[in-house]
Amino acid sequence: MGVSTSVPDDGIALVTVAFPPVNALPVQGWYDLAEAVREAGADAEVRCVVLAAEGRGFNAGVDIKELQRDSGHQALIGANRGCYEAFAAVYECAVPVVAAVQGHCLGGGIGLAGNADAIVAAEDATFGLPELDRGALGAATHLARLVPQHLMRALYYTSRTATAAELHRHGSVWQVVPAAHLRASALELAREIAAKDGTLIRLAKAAINGIDPVDVRRSYRFEQGFTFEANLSGVADRVRDTFGTDKTDKADADKEQQT
Repeated sequence: MGVSTSVPDDGIALVTVAFPPVNALPVQGWYDLAEAVREAGADAEVRCVVLAAEGRGFNAGVDIKELQRDSGHQALIGANRGCYEAFAAVYECAVPVVAAVQGHCLGGGIGLAGNADAIVAAEDATFGLPELDRGALGAATHLARLVPQHLMRALYYTSRTATAAELHRHGSVWQVVPAAHLRASALELAREIAAKDGTLIRLAKAAINGIDPVDVRRSYRFEQGFTFEANLSGVADRVRDTFGTDKTDKADADKEQQT
């Protein structure tokens, strides 16, 4: 359990997340993920990073149970900062990052996938921000990188999800493949990227980030202020305490997510 890094091919670093049962990350998990991605990007031999996960889902966000066990605000502060660092590490990685997404990609998973350079998704992948149903806010910054503005708003307000096929039609998912082929397909794209000159691919990543119309770090940090306000006001706890009790939401009850 945790975050691990391997080298499946020349020039490629594979960063794998494994926090069963649903990859809802504890505070330290976000920091570990950030460190792993940064270290991979800092390796002069690496020209592409693949971000993947074990289990039935890519990421279910923050471990809500860890927040509920904390009588103060330290877990929330840690989760906010940890997510901020992990999302930034993906975006600012010196080389392109390919996200290999299967199953649920929710909450913090949107922050990771939305900041990746390319997404390869399994046919069963679903993307969404159920934050309003979890007493939270955040990652609209990253969802807006995956779908058009008005769709982002509708998905955010309703807590609905979009399928990999839908995101592929919007152009934000590079390829949709059977789940059994996900890792191989992500590595195939990574190999194509890693075949480029290492210096030039790093310059390309910096150049593309430099022309981004939205400062993703500042934008997400702004969102986090409202997340903390919701917690201080008590509304977050009120909503979070109903987590998993609604029968209509029973299928999602084990996805302990919050951004």
